[in-house]
Amino acid sequence: MNSEKVIFGFFITLAATLNFGFWTGDMEKVELHNVWELAAALVVSLIATVLKFGDRTQLGAVHLATSLVADVQLIAGSIIWTWAASTPSGMTPADMALVVSMSAGALLANLISVVLMISEIITARR
Repeated sequence: MNSEKVIFGFFITLAATLNFGFWTGDMEKVELHNVWELAAALVVSLIATVLKFGDRTQLGAVHLATSLVADVQLIAGSIIWTWAASTPSGMTPADMALVVSMSAGALLANLISVVLMISEIITARR
């Protein structure tokens, strides 16, 4: 068993599951979405991105691209949350819907990355 592949797979899968956990729930209900879960999803996504820098294959480039997309979406969602929370009205349902939408885009990128990882495993077995 290759420990590098295990760590790589762990962080890709953890990024997707944390993002899914944040995304789940009514988009407009602030109480259903935890800021710390968004922060954890962002940190794990950034770690997954760093792990993808060493792969020089075409598939590695697509892995990196999907990870960068997820990072941008999660960073944008975090900035929106921080900005909205610092306004006098606080986090509104519309603000939360926007943050969750950003998370949904990152989730799609994470899912593409997981599918790529699974397809890479399947083709390596043959």
